[in-house]
Amino acid sequence: MTMPTIKDRPRIAIIGGGIIGMSVGWRLAQAGASVDIFDRGTAGQGATRAAAGMLAAGVEAEPGEQPLLPLCLESQTRWPGFAAELETLTGLPVGLRREGTLVVASTRDEVELLRANYEFQRGLGLDLVWLTGAAAKEKEPFLNPRTAAGVFSARDGQVDNRLASAALRSALQKTGARLHEGVDVTGLDVQGGRIGGVVLGDRIVAADQVVLAAGAWSRLVPGQASPPPVRPVKGQMMSLAMDPANPLLTHVVWAPKCYLVPRTDGTLIIGATTEEKGFDSQMTAGGILALLDAAWRALPGVEELPVKEMWTGLRPGCRDDAPILGRAAGMDGLILATGHHRNGILLAPITADTIADLVLTGRTDPHIARFAADRFNAARAA
Repeated sequence: MTMPTIKDRPRIAIIGGGIIGMSVGWRLAQAGASVDIFDRGTAGQGATRAAAGMLAAGVEAEPGEQPLLPLCLESQTRWPGFAAELETLTGLPVGLRREGTLVVASTRDEVELLRANYEFQRGLGLDLVWLTGAAAKEKEPFLNPRTAAGVFSARDGQVDNRLASAALRSALQKTGARLHEGVDVTGLDVQGGRIGGVVLGDRIVAADQVVLAAGAWSRLVPGQASPPPVRPVKGQMMSLAMDPANPLLTHVVWAPKCYLVPRTDGTLIIGATTEEKGFDSQMTAGGILALLDAAWRALPGVEELPVKEMWTGLRPGCRDDAPILGRAAGMDGLILATGHHRNGILLAPITADTIADLVLTGRTDPHIARFAADRFNAARAA
């Protein structure tokens, strides 16, 4: 990605150090901006760490989310270049894998639902292939023997979100951006409707523009004229340990009520619940039971695997499951990059490119024009 050349060195403050905040900060620092990123905890250790890293623009396309699809597909096409650039700069891997993604079904009802989703997604122009159960098991021999059908999406894949986060931290350091962790932004410095910086307790850090990328906490940052309608959506997840030399699974697999994501080190991620529990981050027996049961029904061999890790994450959700990207209403100099819900990893490249361009040039890229916060006001008016 080639960022615009800037004559003056603008001061940019970014609130939030997840993959979105770090990616935007990296692009801005590459272009010569002075960048400070503030995270209330440890950068990359919130929703970014909790994610599974799927790049599933195709198989995740759902009815009602058609406006989001072009943005997801465009970002998916940018991931190889984004990953290569990160790896070249930092010397660190990001774990991009492009074997494709498999969706499977076993019962009659599951097959009917799979067929309906397949026909809907094919109607959107997505390149998907219908598989018999036997063909699905040729791709993944350890699937349940009763697997009756599958859908294969060759363009969908995965990236190791934790590796990508570590690479972004290194990229920020190499490009001169400053990462401030364990720092609460307690307000926005606003003078005459114009952002002058961020407030950190009893001091102000001056900035020409501020990017709000605080995920599920975005609406809680004080001082906003119109806080974005972002809420936390809890997800419980877990991982098991496969033999890296003889893994049970090599493709990302979507099964009824769960997905399974294999890493090259043998880790098998199982996710994820979707719960409206506010900021509650507790693991529950019911959540883990549901994940294990769904995973076992798709891939019976999981019952023999050691449990490696269990965790929760808080997705930043909006009413329409689409992100909020663009200028904030009623506050000059505040840019929003939040509300990515389950697509934060997938949408990182295009969010970074378009938000950095907006900050540096004032231009709203056509890819994000429909995702401004004022779409919710228009919906209420209608």
